[in-house]
Amino acid sequence: MNAFKMIVSVIVVGSLAGMARAEDERTIKVATEGAFPPWNAVDTSGKPVGFDIDVGEALCARAKLKCEFITQAWDGIIPALTVGKYDAIMAGMSITEKRRQVIAFSEPYALTSNYFVVSKSLKVPVMDSEAKLDLSMDSSASKSVLADLKENLRGKSIGVQGSTNAEAFIREYFGDIVEVRTYDKQDNLNLDLLAGRLDGGLADFSVWKAFLDSKDGGSAHLYGPRISGGLFGPGIGIGLRKGDDVLSRKFDDAIRAIQADGTLRAISLKWFGADLVTQ
Repeated sequence: MNAFKMIVSVIVVGSLAGMARAEDERTIKVATEGAFPPWNAVDTSGKPVGFDIDVGEALCARAKLKCEFITQAWDGIIPALTVGKYDAIMAGMSITEKRRQVIAFSEPYALTSNYFVVSKSLKVPVMDSEAKLDLSMDSSASKSVLADLKENLRGKSIGVQGSTNAEAFIREYFGDIVEVRTYDKQDNLNLDLLAGRLDGGLADFSVWKAFLDSKDGGSAHLYGPRISGGLFGPGIGIGLRKGDDVLSRKFDDAIRAIQADGTLRAISLKWFGADLVTQ
């Protein structure tokens, strides 16, 4: 190799090494809503806290990534990811086919279990609280449970957080028989439920648990079956830009690692008092 080619080779190798170091050293910005406790919230100092943040920090440590958590309103959380405002989303976001059309997802790091909650003063027929409605299964049992649920809630006012799978489910399956009310935040839905301005609501179990365990939550209760599958997707995942394969692999490897060593389950027990992560 002559001297000129050797110099060019050294420059190319040095440039590639520099690019690799820059990739390793860049700060990964992770967006969360900050208004969806116990998944994510903001403490008195303005710092994001919650299950998503603890899991994210454990994943970043395992993947040797430098990460920064920022808050972003839910309605714009996916568009802001696609234009590069941040690199990932950890906000209790369900993996769905509709969202997959726009962004990519990591493997699930938590499961979903959706329930109706209604005021205890509401006159509705009793339903089996142990029943399950899996929208992915086209069985006679699932159809029967759904039919009973629809009939029991006919004419009621049901609240959901806007731009969520809960809203999509209510509008698709109950839109013609209940009054659907959308809210910007779950807290505002809870306030209307407590004040009697709303008959019930639909959200993930983890969200309801925080509310039902509170002092005010004693006036309401879970109603009907656990709802999963279908448009609710296979679980909760990290939202990523399509094509960001390197970061996706790092997060997937880290998720599998903290599942295997019990870290993920411990974080779930800390924030939910239940294991919402074990398949």
